[in-house]
Amino acid sequence: MELPALKLPEIHLPFEVPVLLHPPIDHFAIAIPVLVLLIEIVNLIAKKRAIGFVAFFLLLVGTIAAVAAYYTGTVDGKEAFDALTQEGQAELKEHKLLGTYLMLASGVVLVFKLLSSMIQRGLMKAVYLLVLIVFIAGILKQGKDGGELVYKYGANIERVADLDGELFDAKEELDEANEALKAAKEEAAKVMEKAQKEDRKIKALEKEAIEENVVSSVNETKEAVIDLQKNVTTEQETSSTNEEEVPSQAEEIAAPQAE
Repeated sequence: MELPALKLPEIHLPFEVPVLLHPPIDHFAIAIPVLVLLIEIVNLIAKKRAIGFVAFFLLLVGTIAAVAAYYTGTVDGKEAFDALTQEGQAELKEHKLLGTYLMLASGVVLVFKLLSSMIQRGLMKAVYLLVLIVFIAGILKQGKDGGELVYKYGANIERVADLDGELFDAKEELDEANEALKAAKEEAAKVMEKAQKEDRKIKALEKEAIEENVVSSVNETKEAVIDLQKNVTTEQETSSTNEEEVPSQAEEIAAPQAE
């Protein structure tokens, strides 16, 4: 069964509560009510007012210990919260809620002790002992849950704090590495873009050079064809001249013979 949410008004103490003071105080908050129960059981037989006074004094000390356990637990809980897993954080919240109820219940037990001392009746004594037993059951469960927070989830363990610090440093290094990688990618993108521009320029120059070579080759071919045509024309003119000269020479040779 889940307890209803309960939030007490925040009280600022005139002094600073040290970290890791909760475990030793918590042991007193657990042990004192158990001791009182044993004393009350003995006093059922002894029926001594002095024993009853000792039980009342111990309950008063136990109430003060419960209040101290609440405040020291709040400090330790804030210190341990960020280093815990989500499951551990949920357990810590439940632990704090039960601790709040138990702190208030310690005052209730003290009131019932006063009533049992003022009203000398067996029924009042029985009600007081029943309230005390229920309160002890609650603080024993609280002690078990606190042990799980330490040994199962690593609350307020120095090694966990060291690992959390190392994890934080690793996250910072990872963030720096990611930033450096991002900058390198951006620089590589710029270099790639510049390389692509240069490649396009080179291809354009190559295309232009090829076109110039083609035009030059065509021009050279045209010039060669023109030269060839000129040579053919010259040869034809030479041949015509030679053909005209051959008959005239034959006539000259034939004329003396006729004479």
